[in-house]
Amino acid sequence: MISPVLILFSTFLCHVALAGRTCPQPDDLPFAVVVPLKTFYEPGEQIVYSCKPGYVSRGGMRRFTCPLTGMWPINTLKCIPRVCPFAGILENGVVRYTTFEYPNTISFTCNTGFFLNGTSSAKCTEEGRWSPELPVCAPVTCPPPPVPKFATLKFHKPSSGNTSLYQDTAVFECLPHYAMFGNDTVTCTAHGNWTELPECREVKCPFPSRPDNGFVNYPAKPVLLYKDKATFGCHETYNLDGPEEVECTKMGNWSSLPSCKASCKISIKKATVLYLGERVKIQEQFKNGMKHGDKVSFFCKNKEKKCSYTEEAQCIDGTLDVPKCFKEHSSLAFWKTDAWDVKPC
Repeated sequence: MISPVLILFSTFLCHVALAGRTCPQPDDLPFAVVVPLKTFYEPGEQIVYSCKPGYVSRGGMRRFTCPLTGMWPINTLKCIPRVCPFAGILENGVVRYTTFEYPNTISFTCNTGFFLNGTSSAKCTEEGRWSPELPVCAPVTCPPPPVPKFATLKFHKPSSGNTSLYQDTAVFECLPHYAMFGNDTVTCTAHGNWTELPECREVKCPFPSRPDNGFVNYPAKPVLLYKDKATFGCHETYNLDGPEEVECTKMGNWSSLPSCKASCKISIKKATVLYLGERVKIQEQFKNGMKHGDKVSFFCKNKEKKCSYTEEAQCIDGTLDVPKCFKEHSSLAFWKTDAWDVKPC
């Protein structure tokens, strides 16, 4: 039987042994704080873990008491970041992010033709909300297009009621006798303004000169302006080299200044030629002369190969150079074969 004295003595020794033990400073947990925080704790003292702002606890205990053993219990507490609402979609724009957790920041950009109505970035706060509030991408608008001086608005159809949006267009035209310099169409840009406006200027042209052997008609006005027209003609046996009607251009000159060219007299009495792809008798086709610019092809003989070929001739201001290879036979030389009647080479 154990003596009561021995039991009391053993209990005393244990008490003395345990009484000297203290708990060390508790382990650090990510994103958590300990209250109170000391270098050591007496048995029976309590500590409380709490998550830092922006973090919430998950699993494990939060309150611990220093035991007589001087060893803190295993702590399985975890502090995880708060998660802000999903913000990965921005209509007509782009959201750039890594995660939506505290304290991350997300940024915003809008597509071309839209602008940020709000902040360009937002941060997930300690409370799990975005700050500032999320923006929207609003369409870029342009004011009504200004009409240039001496011009009228030919076409303009805003996309939204009376409001012009990005890439909307407007078309201008100048008043009569005013010439446009620049593009007649302007566009609403991504910056909310219009592309460069055209300019309408009054343009004058000099009175057109009468061509030699011809005449010119134009409006009976003291000044000839842009888009005014003049018509040219030639006297008999002369042909117009150029258009019959010309116009005053925006550069202050005439679109063309025709001249009158003489017709060619046909000195050949008998010849079959190619004209516009057909065989014709030159003395019949051009009995009134050949007009300036007309072309015909004469038939010539290749004596060595006993075949025929053609060479072209053109009437140039009264002169027709007949190819040297062409031979005109006398009407008395009935036995000779004309080149046009010989097989082609």
